[in-house]
Parts: sequence; C-alpha cells; structure tokens
Amino acid sequence: MVPPVYTRILSVLISFSSLLSSAWATEPNAQPVSFRSDVALIFLENCVACHGPKKAEGGYRIDTFDELLKPGDSGEIPIVTASAASGELMRRINSGDMSERMPADAEALTSAQIDVLKRWLTEGAKFDGEKSNTTLNLVIPPRQFADPPATYPAPTPITALAFSPNGSHLLVGGYHEVTVWNAADGTLTRRIKNIGQRVHAIVFLADQKTIAVGCGEPGRNGEVRLVDFESGQLKGVVGRTSDVVLDIAVRPIPKASSEPATPTGPPVSNEIAIASADGLIRIVNTDSLAETRTIANHADWVTAIAWSDDGTRLVSASRDKSAKVFDANSGELLVSYSGHAAAVRGVAFLPDGKQVFSTGTDKKLHRWEVEAAKKVTEVAVGGEAYKIARGDGFIFVAGADNQLRRIDQSSNKITHTLSGYQDWVLATSYHAGTNRIAGGAMNGEVRLWNATDGTLLRNWIAKP
Repeated sequence: MVPPVYTRILSVLISFSSLLSSAWATEPNAQPVSFRSDVALIFLENCVACHGPKKAEGGYRIDTFDELLKPGDSGEIPIVTASAASGELMRRINSGDMSERMPADAEALTSAQIDVLKRWLTEGAKFDGEKSNTTLNLVIPPRQFADPPATYPAPTPITALAFSPNGSHLLVGGYHEVTVWNAADGTLTRRIKNIGQRVHAIVFLADQKTIAVGCGEPGRNGEVRLVDFESGQLKGVVGRTSDVVLDIAVRPIPKASSEPATPTGPPVSNEIAIASADGLIRIVNTDSLAETRTIANHADWVTAIAWSDDGTRLVSASRDKSAKVFDANSGELLVSYSGHAAAVRGVAFLPDGKQVFSTGTDKKLHRWEVEAAKKVTEVAVGGEAYKIARGDGFIFVAGADNQLRRIDQSSNKITHTLSGYQDWVLATSYHAGTNRIAGGAMNGEVRLWNATDGTLLRNWIAKP
C-alpha cells in the first residue's frame, strides 16, 4: 500500500506532467540508431513495467539487452535482424489485435518510435553500451531534462530543502529544479535546472561548492545529480537506479582528523550514502563518481539515511518497518530495530553514536540503543513524522499534523511546537551558524524560525 504522504504528493504533482515535453523524445535521423541513446528509452518507458524482473508477462523480460534476446513462454524468437518486420517483438508491436498488441492496455508506440526500432533491427540490432546485462535505466546516458515551467500553476510539495553553507540562502526542491531563495526576505534569487522530476534530498558536499540532489520519477528512475552551486552546471550523475532517490548523507571525518571544520558541522569526506526506493543503500565516492559499496538489507524503500559523527556507522530507515545500523566500511548489518511496527521515515545518531532517534508512521519519536536495539523512550509527536534535523543538544521533527517540533536530547521533552502551517510539514533543515531552522510543507510554504526560542522570522510560498 502506498503511504498517504506519497499519494498526496503524486496527486499534487501529476498536473505538471502535461506542462513539460520529454527530453528523451527520439526522432529519426541520418545517424545509426543507438541502443543506449534511442532504443533503450523506448523499451524502458513502454515495456519494462510489464516485462521486468518483478513482473514478466508471458515469461518475457526486456529490462536488459541480454533478456531482450531470450524467448518468452511461447518460445518464439523475439529479435530477428534479417527483416525489420520479423521476430515476435515487432510482430506484437505492430499487431492489430488488441489482445496481442504491445504495449498492452496502453497507447500504441508512435510511428516514429516504431521506425527507430525497425532501423535498429535492419542495422543489426547492435548493443553499444558497456555491459549487455546492465539494466536499461543504467544503460541510457544521463538525460538533459526539459526546463521547468516559467511560472508554476500551483505550489509543489516541499520534500527537500537545505541552507547554503553561510546560511544566506535556502535551497528548495521544485519540479525538475532546485529553487534558491534569499533567507533574509524570502525572494527567489536563482533556479537550478536540469534536475529530476521530484527532489527528495539536497546536501552540500565537502567542498561546500557542490550540491548533491537526490531526485527521480517514482517507479521509473532515480539518481543523484552533482551540481556546481554557483553556476548550476552539472558535474556528474551517480547512484542511478530504477526508482526515486529519497535521501542523501555526507560521511563525516572522525573528530581526530586535522581537517578544518565546515561552517555547518564537523569536517566531511568525499563519500555519500544514498537511500533509494529500490530498497538499496549505495555508498559513492564523489571524486571518482564510483560506487564503492552497495547494501541490500531492506525489504522495501529506504526512506532516510544518516552517518554516526565519527563516520564509522550508518543508520537507515525503511518502509519495511525497520531501522538498521551498519558498519560503514564493510556494510555488515550490526543491529535491526523494529520497535515502530510501522514504516520508519527519519533517523539520526546521537553525538556519541551509541543511540539513535527514529521517527515513523506510528506518530512517535523513538530513542533506542544501538548495541541491543533496545528502546530507551518514545515521544508522541501528534502525526506521521518524517526526517529529523539534529542540532546541538536538540532535534527537530516534521510532522503530518502541520507542526514542527523541537525536542531536547537530554530530557526527551518537546520544548517548542512550531505552528502556523496549513498543511503537512515534510522537510526540515537546521543551520548551526545562524541558529535557524527551516521547515517546508505540502502546500509549498517555507517557514524560517529561530531554533532556540521558536520565534517565526519569516515565511513564504516557494512558488516561482
């Protein structure tokens, strides 16, 4: 069952789909047809949903080039290069019988798409990627996204936000973009484009000049885009996956390191942890752009991720009703906490790394020991709770009851309840240098508060 928060986000964003034309549109040209640039996209967008690893209608899969060549249950050869009209695949695509025609229960492929496939077949049905067993979403080159609309017809849900390193600006996830707002007066200063459809995470890397943006389109693709903050230029794409990226965390360097501290916390490394809706955790080196480790231990979406302060451990939250702690170097599972008995949405280590805070759909904040996964205490937070922002001696928890709560780490008491929102609070970010907390809501509203006393500093609707 899809959680209510994602159902609501989908209903709000679906109206945008008709505003943008796909930047993946494939048109016939004089150049040889490329499988990775032209053909793979057609199959990914029209065929994989019914012929992928999770669902293979007729025993036929099309999610990799290798699988594409294998017959399904009928035993008919799917790809024949001697004639563009031959082969079971093209026969089904061109069939006038609706019970046979592919894609089933969907619009037929366009004449332009069919022409691309015919040309690819007559040219020898060649594979021009690196590995033929790679899934189609990873074979396709990183795409250039269409520009977002100049003016939004309605606000988009805020599922990610982050302060700039000096706290002067607030970055907010938009539709195919990150919008940059002046924190002093709430005015829009810049728009960083060429981003995935939905943005669920924004973090600054160790150089304090590059942002990592976790984005994607649910059920279709996900990735982390590394973007130069000042110029908006794309520097790299990592963590590509078949479903949307939901969280990113930058690995800290142990306090014993001689590296200088950053304006917003301890020094950090060139590694990030990526949490995705495909159930995997990926560790990526942002210098080499290589995945150094993949952790496959959750049975459902990984919704949030956090490092311990010394960078030796990772804690993850999942829709599979668990939070898990891993050894950051080996990826070995150290402990699993199932005290929520419900989907877990947010996680954060306490400074000593011996305990964890976690939030979830049970409408509670849990505090538990890492060593034995034993619950220390729980705090009712009024509504489904999302990601956690940690400060010095306190944490902030965003919730579906239109509230943002400040909770003291020593007493486990709610010290301030930040109200005034007209919709669910989905995202939050804390800036230590200016001692401010920001919260973003389903209706597109941003509220900026003094983190100590809960004084509202300003608010605005983050709608270009």
